[in-house]
Amino acid sequence: MAVYFLSQRSAFPDPQTAGPEGLVALGGDLSSERLLQAYSSGIFPWFNDGEPPLWWCPDPRCVLFPAELKISRSLGKILRSGRFHITTDRAFAQVIKECAANRRDEGGTWITDGMRAAYVRLHQQGYAHSIEAWLGGELVGGLYGVCLGRCFFGESMFFRIANASKVAFATFVRRLAEENFLLLDCQLPSPHLAALGARLVSRRSFLQQLVAAGVRPGLPIAGNFPEIPPRVSRSETRELLKERILSDGN
Repeated sequence: MAVYFLSQRSAFPDPQTAGPEGLVALGGDLSSERLLQAYSSGIFPWFNDGEPPLWWCPDPRCVLFPAELKISRSLGKILRSGRFHITTDRAFAQVIKECAANRRDEGGTWITDGMRAAYVRLHQQGYAHSIEAWLGGELVGGLYGVCLGRCFFGESMFFRIANASKVAFATFVRRLAEENFLLLDCQLPSPHLAALGARLVSRRSFLQQLVAAGVRPGLPIAGNFPEIPPRVSRSETRELLKERILSDGN
């Protein structure tokens, strides 16, 4: 099968023309315009250092519908314990740096310096976001991705302490459900994601779901990113209740 080569100005071909492995095109750059054009078309970049950019839309596609999130008994217990403090957009550059280091440890190198810089720019422009897990004031897990319409395109996650990324992920997906997001794109399947409720759908179905979520090819509209409210301690809760009681008494 012939592979489409992107010049600096050319647009992506229809991702439905790609084979099952999903290679849509090669070449182009990692400008914000190019990346947003890709995501709005259901395409994502994935390539090793030293290679030209490769652009993918595999068939089938791994997705998680927020309402289908699965919480195991053990994960539910950790969530209820409040062990990890979960935040959003508190440390984007640090999260993507940790994800890159994690991939290198696993023998992968696709989150290159150029890739990191490109997503930091997207973050500064309001399209890319991070979800962080903290323990004792230290960043111990997290994930990042791109938000368009009512869809979050997950890119990568990391953890330093067991279950940190799972708690960040599950907490965030619950927020997505609360805000009526239709889809979390997981790109490629893994046992870890399947255990949390992710499943495979056809490429055609995935692209239709994007349209339903308000994501239109070539029209990258930033989604209303659902931030996670700051956690309030028990002592702070008691003080807030006390103030409310006093206020009502007056």
